[in-house]
Amino acid sequence: MGSLTYQEDLDEEKNSEFTWEVQANNRAYNSQFKEKVFLCWQRKKYKNVIHTAKYNVFSFLPLNLYEQFHRFSNLYFLLIILLQGIPEISTLPWFTLFAPFVCLLTIRAIRDLVDDIGRHRSDKIVNNRPCQILMGKSFLWRKWKNLHVGDLVCLHKDSIVPADLVLLASTEPSSLCYVETADIDGETNLKFRQAPVITHHELTSIRKIASFQGKVVCEEPNSRMHHFVGCLEWKGKKYPLDSGNILLRGCKVRNTDTCYGLVVYAGFDTKIMKNCGKIHLKRTKIDHLMNRLVVLIFVSTVVISAAMTFGFWHKVKEFKANHHYVSAMHMHSVAMEAFFIFWSFLILLSVLVPMAMFIMVEFIYLGNSVFINWDEHMYYEPQDLPAKARSTSLNDLLGQVEYIFSDKTGTLTQNIMTFKKCCISGVVYGPEETPGKENPFLWNKFADGKLLFCNAQLLQAVWANQDWRVREFWRVLAICHTVMVQKNDQLVYQAASPDEEALVTAARNFGYVFLARTQDSITLMELGEECVYQVLAMMDFNSVRKRMSVLVRKPEGSIYLYTKGADTVIYERLQKKGETEWATEEALASFAKETLRTLCLACKKVDEEVYEEWRQRHQEASILLQNRAQALHQVYEEMEQSLELLGATAIEDKLQDGVLETIKCLKQGNIKVWVLTGDKQETAVNIGFACELLSENMIILEEKEIVRILEVYWENNNNLQGGKKKELPLQFKMALVINGEFLDQLLLSLRKEPRALVQNVNVDPLESWQEPGEERVDFLQARRLSLMWRTLGIQLRSSGLAPQQEDSKTLQSSEERRERAFMELASRCQAVICCRVTPKQKALIVALVKKYQNVVTLAIGDGANDINMIKTADIGIGVAGQEGMQAVQNSDYVLAQFSFLRRLLLVHGRWSYMRVCKFLRFFLYKTLASMMVQIWFAFYSGFTAQALYEGWFLALFNLLYSTLPVLYIGLFEQDVSAERSLELPELYITGQKEELFNYWVILQAIAHGTATSLVNFFMTLWVSQDSAGPVSLSDYQSFSVVVALSNLLSITMEVILITKYWTVLSVLAIFLSLFFYVIMTSLTQSMWLFKRFPKNFPFLYADFNVLSQPPIMLVILLNVSLNTLPVLAFRVIYQALKKPQRKEEVEKGTSEEVITVEPVPCIHRESRARRSSYAFSHREGYADLITQGTILRRSPGVNSDMLVDHTMPPDEPSGSMKESLWYPRKMSFLGRKRHSHHGKVSSEDMQPPSEEKLPYSPQNLLPTEIPLSALDSQTTSVESQTLPSSQLSLQSQPAYLPQEKTSLWNIRKLSWKNWSYIWQKEPESRREGILPVSSSNLSSVMETVPPSAKGSSISEQPMEVEPSPVEREPSPMEWLPEPSGDQAAPDLAE
Repeated sequence: MGSLTYQEDLDEEKNSEFTWEVQANNRAYNSQFKEKVFLCWQRKKYKNVIHTAKYNVFSFLPLNLYEQFHRFSNLYFLLIILLQGIPEISTLPWFTLFAPFVCLLTIRAIRDLVDDIGRHRSDKIVNNRPCQILMGKSFLWRKWKNLHVGDLVCLHKDSIVPADLVLLASTEPSSLCYVETADIDGETNLKFRQAPVITHHELTSIRKIASFQGKVVCEEPNSRMHHFVGCLEWKGKKYPLDSGNILLRGCKVRNTDTCYGLVVYAGFDTKIMKNCGKIHLKRTKIDHLMNRLVVLIFVSTVVISAAMTFGFWHKVKEFKANHHYVSAMHMHSVAMEAFFIFWSFLILLSVLVPMAMFIMVEFIYLGNSVFINWDEHMYYEPQDLPAKARSTSLNDLLGQVEYIFSDKTGTLTQNIMTFKKCCISGVVYGPEETPGKENPFLWNKFADGKLLFCNAQLLQAVWANQDWRVREFWRVLAICHTVMVQKNDQLVYQAASPDEEALVTAARNFGYVFLARTQDSITLMELGEECVYQVLAMMDFNSVRKRMSVLVRKPEGSIYLYTKGADTVIYERLQKKGETEWATEEALASFAKETLRTLCLACKKVDEEVYEEWRQRHQEASILLQNRAQALHQVYEEMEQSLELLGATAIEDKLQDGVLETIKCLKQGNIKVWVLTGDKQETAVNIGFACELLSENMIILEEKEIVRILEVYWENNNNLQGGKKKELPLQFKMALVINGEFLDQLLLSLRKEPRALVQNVNVDPLESWQEPGEERVDFLQARRLSLMWRTLGIQLRSSGLAPQQEDSKTLQSSEERRERAFMELASRCQAVICCRVTPKQKALIVALVKKYQNVVTLAIGDGANDINMIKTADIGIGVAGQEGMQAVQNSDYVLAQFSFLRRLLLVHGRWSYMRVCKFLRFFLYKTLASMMVQIWFAFYSGFTAQALYEGWFLALFNLLYSTLPVLYIGLFEQDVSAERSLELPELYITGQKEELFNYWVILQAIAHGTATSLVNFFMTLWVSQDSAGPVSLSDYQSFSVVVALSNLLSITMEVILITKYWTVLSVLAIFLSLFFYVIMTSLTQSMWLFKRFPKNFPFLYADFNVLSQPPIMLVILLNVSLNTLPVLAFRVIYQALKKPQRKEEVEKGTSEEVITVEPVPCIHRESRARRSSYAFSHREGYADLITQGTILRRSPGVNSDMLVDHTMPPDEPSGSMKESLWYPRKMSFLGRKRHSHHGKVSSEDMQPPSEEKLPYSPQNLLPTEIPLSALDSQTTSVESQTLPSSQLSLQSQPAYLPQEKTSLWNIRKLSWKNWSYIWQKEPESRREGILPVSSSNLSSVMETVPPSAKGSSISEQPMEVEPSPVEREPSPMEWLPEPSGDQAAPDLAE
């Protein structure tokens, strides 16, 4: 990106402010804010009603007519109708064209109305969903549309979040709330959100929630899904908010009984609606081509009319000079007569743009859509879902698709993880091919019976319990995880990811059952024997570490480290590599070929002395104020060395049925498939291999390689100094794997939204090398990419290829050149996988391909995160899956399975394209063949614009005489069968290349039609010259009948020649067309009508008189033969010459594929002998929640000081302590992340805390008593990491964060691990969450605060302490009764 653009982005971020204000429980305050809609019309900003439909009652007619008259053909028809209303120039009554024109507009309007009614119904369903809103002092059931910003909402388990909420409290410990965002980002692993500590402690009853008057000040609504910055103002104090406190609209509440939230964004201001995009008017390539063709025909008719008028001018002059005695017939001057004749010719030749063609096309589109709906092969019986064409105007576009953009989760995959294989001690155990009928796990009472994996040999090894590797293998799976367990009638596992649940469930069925956990212990049932392991440390997953470790003390006292992770990181840390390790590596290679998701398992025994030394170093690292994450990482590295490899697991992420065959078939049809997903890179790449989009012999380009290639590309082009542009030198198989951050730097439009300035958090830039969570952005990487693009822009300007002026046009040109270079690289790749992309980025990728490739794009997805992509693509397909119906309601076509896409494109799409092209070409031919004779006749009629044909023949020609055969072609024509179309995907390339309808085909149709008209007119004219008598054709009516009949029969013969799929219907269509001609001609030329309307029916018995003469029949036969035989001969010869040529091209193409090209020198990629198929959809942070007890439910007696009445419940029996899921005295802060506080407090300074218990209140804290949670920092928001101002001193903090509060945030909380021995000696009760610190030690700690904070002492300033999200206490809302389904939640405080 150019330097100017980059600087503008930084200035934009610095100047942005928090301008969105929301007052809780105050609709009167919030309703004063309005937004400008149009001119002086304003409306309220904060409503939750959504309207995705295009029209309403008042806008339908004008807006639909406006859209329809975007077609030039409609403007042309309107002009002709207006001209026909002028009697002086009208050659036909005005209503003859007006009636079908109104019919055409009505058909299209009804089609659009039906589509929009579906959107209205969808909006009505969404807006009328129920939710509980605080009304007065209780929560009442209301509709989503009645929700306003500032309202308080009560949500229950499995509820859909109705708007973007700030979480205030929940019944879970520490006010956690678990959400599933599958409908937003496609991920089904659970994510946790947490309420601010102040609301968690204060809002402990319905009465307190009803009296909540907090005010949220935050950034304006934007489309950044995972970013939020704001603050909560309450009781004169301000508390920071970030994305960890927000529940987004469309999320589902999981594993949380009840939660309460404050609406901050509603309706179209919510982040998911900001990503949905607008409805685009979609038109096909053929439609655009026909639009240009109408313009061309109109210009041609104007030129021809002008030429005919010029001929009339001279003819009238000559006529008046020679026949002055008839001058009374000419009332007007020659100029006026010529003017009238010009418009008369324009009206007469208007039939060259036949309105019947546009009307029939609508019926053809409708018919082909009905065939899609009726296709039994695209019916999904398990869900009773047929395919559905929601749009009827895009069928032919289905036959021209070149790029498919697909979501992953729910579209390609079922998101069902199954334990497929494992390798223990180098021995691979796979599922038995013929498993027994009986359940092999009946001996295990804890087996759930759902495990499909069964291996008798492995079961025997488990039962024998002799191989320590087998024993430790299953023990690792049962211990090393973050799964929570609930004991009801049976064990129920709640996992943050489906991978972990699959692994723990497998261990459970094989006899190593995970029963329970506390924050420092985990209980297993090992082959019937219960064992309790003391958890000494948990080292969590993240995308950098790619592993998880648990340090435990076994019941016999020995210490073991259990580790699981990616093979690439585990193998680097093994003690030795022997036969077992090599055998396991071979097994991993075979698992990778089978596209299974792998994890390596390892362990090691840790000596007591080594552990004590390590524990001390870990303690020191965990309380560092600078570079803490790096220090902890190094400590983890020290422990995770010299591991013993146990084996590997292989999990299958099940693809949907037929996905592999479908993608393979589409690739053979020259269709490129791009996967756009919000999932992690490892998971996306693994699915790419499973779908065979990626292969082992491909070069997979990632960001570094892409940057190198583009740098070489720019250097080569810059060195040419304006010479011929050099293309990317890439001629081998390769694929692109990029993420959303890279795209954010690439696509300029992504950077147009203002970034909210974050001024409330100090960020340590040295910690940004590690990714501590999904919400954190790698700022240094973004800066590196931005610097790279800026460098490329400088190279461009310095090379002379771009103007030297750095104005907006230059920058835009630089952006376009950069995007074009990237697009050229991506288009040469066999596959492109984009991971970690937002819904808006998905749409921008589609728009980028459409912009630079000029191809037909198709987007397919099943979630709300795919709506924008579906709307942006030329064709949008919604998969009716498990993620709701949002994608379906915004799509053009609906399928139940991705595999149905194969038949939709290769069969219905190709057929529709072929039928429409054939129909248009033939209709153009028959129109010119029948109507060009009007031009030739003008030369023999004195250029008087007299019609050659009978008026009723003109009116009925396109309606009855030639309609049925061409309609049959548009509806039923097939060049090959459906089965053959699927067997030969290469046939699909014809539509991509637009071979069946283009300018060359149009020119051929014009030439063919013109030749037919010349033969029919001049052959008849030549035969009729100098003839007289009964068989003469010299009279006007006989000549007209012969020419008309010759045209009709020639056109019918052309239909017979081009029809390839003959059925009874095709024969019947031809027969009925001729039958209608005979019947209608007999009727219009009858004596009865002639007597009553002689002016309207002048051709009395004209056809009967002509057809009764055999010589005239021979003339008609001659005309038809001359039109048919040469064309037939030409086509036969052309096909005979074309087939060998195609064979040579195929052979040449296959020979070229065998040639191997040396890689270009710009790619230096480290290649491994084996591909790692590691993929794990686990989120970091759960280990901290477990070790601190935040995530664990506790009994009501534990948190007695947090009850509403602050009364102390009776103590629990001491015997229940072992069964409790929470030990309040032991906490571990391992794997701590995102800290910006720096300092140490030794255990020597610790004093026994007071036994007196006080209710929670910030004012009750003594100056030397600091809550444990107060010694940790708030979660760092992503935006703060992108600003240089994040390193400012405390003086530069915003006003809503006082200095005294910020200074206390810089104190690091002490770990309880160092004082476990003191707790064992001093069992007296202590105040929960309070850590006494001596005055001397406090002063030493405060020395670490920046100088700006040293001027004020603690005693002089009020202390405001904000605990860290991961250290919050259990919610008092746990004991609130949930509101029932039919009544409001009771007010417990009353």
